Amino acid sequence: MVFVLSYALIAGTRLPGVRLDRPAGALVGAVAMVALGVLTPAEAVHGVNADTLLLLFGMMVVGAFLVEARTLRWVSWLTLTRVASPRRLLVAVTLVSGLLSAVLVNDTICVILTPLVLQLALDAGLPPKPFLLALAFGANAGSLATPTGNPQDMLIVTLSHLSYRSYTGALLLPSMVALALVALVLVVAFRRELPDRALARPRLERPELHPALASLCVLTLAGMVAAFFAGAPLSWTALSGAALLLLLGRRDPREVFEQVDFVLLVFFAALFVIVAGVGHAGLAQRMYESLKPLFGHTARAQAPLFGVFTVVASQVVSNVPFVLLAAHWLPRFADPRFLWLSTALFSTLAGNLTLVGSVANLIVVERAKERVRFGFFEFLEVGALVTVVSVAGAYGVLWGEHLIGLA
Repeated sequence: MVFVLSYALIAGTRLPGVRLDRPAGALVGAVAMVALGVLTPAEAVHGVNADTLLLLFGMMVVGAFLVEARTLRWVSWLTLTRVASPRRLLVAVTLVSGLLSAVLVNDTICVILTPLVLQLALDAGLPPKPFLLALAFGANAGSLATPTGNPQDMLIVTLSHLSYRSYTGALLLPSMVALALVALVLVVAFRRELPDRALARPRLERPELHPALASLCVLTLAGMVAAFFAGAPLSWTALSGAALLLLLGRRDPREVFEQVDFVLLVFFAALFVIVAGVGHAGLAQRMYESLKPLFGHTARAQAPLFGVFTVVASQVVSNVPFVLLAAHWLPRFADPRFLWLSTALFSTLAGNLTLVGSVANLIVVERAKERVRFGFFEFLEVGALVTVVSVAGAYGVLWGEHLIGLA
């Protein structure tokens, strides 16, 4: 019963007379694991993966400094205000959000770019919905390229012990193919709403860049990426970059920490405890044994079939909890390394299917709600097409890499 309650809370289920969002629900579920004897306090603490939390925290601090320096906003403004037509603007929004999300966490990119993209569309006299969808879809697709692009891929790298180099080497090309396909599908889907005409010059004010801080941030981020590729520990490299910026950035640390999503960190810690309880009680093993016949016995069958299962399950409990649960199963498959990589692909691109499939989607919708409203089925109508096409294309590339020994 405690497992059903925990996952109901994670999925956002409302209990009679109780109002809990996902992070609070996860925390309640984690405490219940200990209170009801599923885990001892020591087992609960041991179940929390500190490397993932430290990596996410470090990247959030680096992202906060990039926001302070106006670097991301300035690059986006520079790119998006130089396109010549509505369709090119749609493609530009998709590519900019995707490429930036490959460097930093996609949620951060959506927070920064949503007001900018909304204002660009309104200034140009264009319907904003296609561009907001492009922002969310592009951020999800581009975030697949590196382990630091989104939270679930951070989890996958730390739990699977894949290196930054091997992950990026395998998934960079599939991510870029997915990003290109997202742009293509959106252009076709919105060809009537976005005629091929000259784009009205936007009146958006140029962001004020802080050159010294921006230079420090770019150099620090470049050093971090170089260290990642060299095989340095991801968590401590991210923390080192964060510490360097706190030391040299000449900003009040309290103001920087205010931009860190500590609620998300609590959510992750609680999820680790819940999934540790699932594993400790043997429930994960029983679930795996009951589902195993559905996925076949070879990597060729297991990867796409488990991928479809991943897409569906990610809409129910969200991709992060699902990845944590799947971590108990993936080592048992025929080719665990390839299954980890394909699960990263399917769980990330699954975020484009529904409005609640990705936190990035919810950020865009929430920040634009004063001017634009999205319906669940309205989002699904475009998201389903984007997901099917991008998943098929990206997985085809990944499977090709697998056949020639690159993944």
